[in-house]
Amino acid sequence: MNLKNKRVLVTGADGFIGSHLAERLIARGAKVRAFVYYNSFNSWGWLDHVPAPLARKMEIFSGDIRDPNGVWEAARDIDVIFHLAALIGIPFSYHSPDSYIDTNVKGTLNVLQAARKRKVNKVVHTSTSEVYGTAQYAPIDEKHPINPQSPYAASKSAADSLALAFHRSFGLPVAVLRPFNTYGPRQSARAVIPTVLAQVCNGKRSVKVGNLGVTRDFNFVDDTVEAFLKIAESDAAVGEVFNAGSGREASLHEVIAVIRKITGINFKVVIEKERLRPAKSEVERLICDAEKLRMVCGWAPRVSLEQGLKQTCEWVRKNRHQFKEGIYNV
Repeated sequence: MNLKNKRVLVTGADGFIGSHLAERLIARGAKVRAFVYYNSFNSWGWLDHVPAPLARKMEIFSGDIRDPNGVWEAARDIDVIFHLAALIGIPFSYHSPDSYIDTNVKGTLNVLQAARKRKVNKVVHTSTSEVYGTAQYAPIDEKHPINPQSPYAASKSAADSLALAFHRSFGLPVAVLRPFNTYGPRQSARAVIPTVLAQVCNGKRSVKVGNLGVTRDFNFVDDTVEAFLKIAESDAAVGEVFNAGSGREASLHEVIAVIRKITGINFKVVIEKERLRPAKSEVERLICDAEKLRMVCGWAPRVSLEQGLKQTCEWVRKNRHQFKEGIYNV
């Protein structure tokens, strides 16, 4: 499918990955309807920071993914839906799990129902590597057991199952993208990389972090966005689940070492108990096997961890006022 001139709905377009995806779709010539979370401040999230010429080409739809009527209206005359709207903070899911079911599961159901009834040509549903839990073998391919270890991961696993069930039950053309740890400009301080950078760029020389013993597969946001586009364009992706990751396993110790090198600041690291997950909920190891996405859709990551961290650091420096670096953001 060529996305040029296609009518595209991006849910969660006000968020980190969604705003980058909406921008890239405009550049591809798609007609973008950006679904943003309604609020009384009339804020469009990160879309408020998109260059004006691009923003003017988007149709902004303010609503709530939990509201089926709003989602139904947003899906009117749409060819392709990229469904990214979700609650994603893992710590917040420990004390507010109901909101994750309402947003991530019921919200996904609303999108699938609207897509089915509106006869949308393609739905790309966003999953997460967290549904796998700690790697039982490595690298993790799509056949790896699903083992969610947090309420957040459980809600995303349920949403994935719903999306695939709609394909199998009703023939809805759904594909599932399972990104590993995406990072880059516009990511909030609930994630480790902007947490560290925000503290350093705001003058802190004693940086508070959580568990440094875990490993992750970090993927720059531009590469994750490209994975969304490749899946949307591929007819062979329908009914399938795809991992997207760099294939490189990095410990948080390694990431911090690179950040020290980039910034030129030898900051101290302090483990803060508040930032640690419950022991049985901690995902100790994630490393991606993205061979399926490469074979079926021709995707490959292009940005190295070092290059991505440099770009992210530059962005955080310019936007350090956006962060409340002294407050733990769940």
